[in-house]
This record gives sequence, C-alpha cells and structure tokens, in this order.
Amino acid sequence: MLSQKTIDIIKSTVPVLKERGVEITQVFYKNMLGENPEIKAMFDQDKQKDGSQPKALAMTVLAAAQNIENLGVLMPAVEKIGKTHVNLNVKPEHYPIVGKYLLGAIKEVLGDAATDEILTAWGEAYGVIADIFIKVEADMYNKK
Repeated sequence: MLSQKTIDIIKSTVPVLKERGVEITQVFYKNMLGENPEIKAMFDQDKQKDGSQPKALAMTVLAAAQNIENLGVLMPAVEKIGKTHVNLNVKPEHYPIVGKYLLGAIKEVLGDAATDEILTAWGEAYGVIADIFIKVEADMYNKK
C-alpha cells in the first residue's frame, strides 16, 4: 500500500511523463539492454528499432501514474502484458533489473528535476506495480 504522500508525488509526475515519457523509456531500453545483453532476446528488436516498444512502455508507465491510487483499473492491460511476459519466460528476478534501469533513466533524462523524493516515490510505486505483475504472471505460469 502506498502512502498518500507517495501517491501525490507520483501524480505530480504525470505532466513530465506525458512530455518526456518516451525519451525516458528509450534511455531505459538502451541502458538496460546495453548492460544486460543476456536479456536482449526477451525484447522484440523490430519494435525497439521502430520505437513502438519504448512508446508502449511509456504509455503503460503514464497509465500507472495516472491511476496510482487505483491500479486495479489497469488489470486488463496487466493481464495482456502478463501473457506476453509468460510467453517470454519473464521471471520475478527480472523485475529488480527493470526497476533499477527505469529509475536510472528517469534520473538521466530529468537530471536535477528527478529529486530524491521523486525517485524514492517511483521506487515504491514500481515495487507495488511489479508485485502486481509478478502475482498475475505466477497465476498464468501455474495454469500452464
């Protein structure tokens, strides 16, 4: 459960996510895949090249920020993404890698505007969001 302060901070980042979200996710993928080539096969390289994967992730992050106090409304999207993750064999241990590079990309793109308070709030929010995906995907793996 996120505190009201964390929810408020996440909500306050919505305008910058609308403006610079794709830039953040482009940096995220560049850094994460550049430093972790062993997971590169989990990502559609055509969608990386044409920019559709960074854009899709940016829209997902934006939707999470806009609905941070009620993430349940995102369950249809989570289930759709979860199916893809299960098909790619995404495991719970992959989520900390994603979180590290997502927060790093926020800091890299936004610089000093990404305050410690914002990064801490997004770290907390990412943990909650990752847990939702992990639980949904665990159910899917169990039904395989």
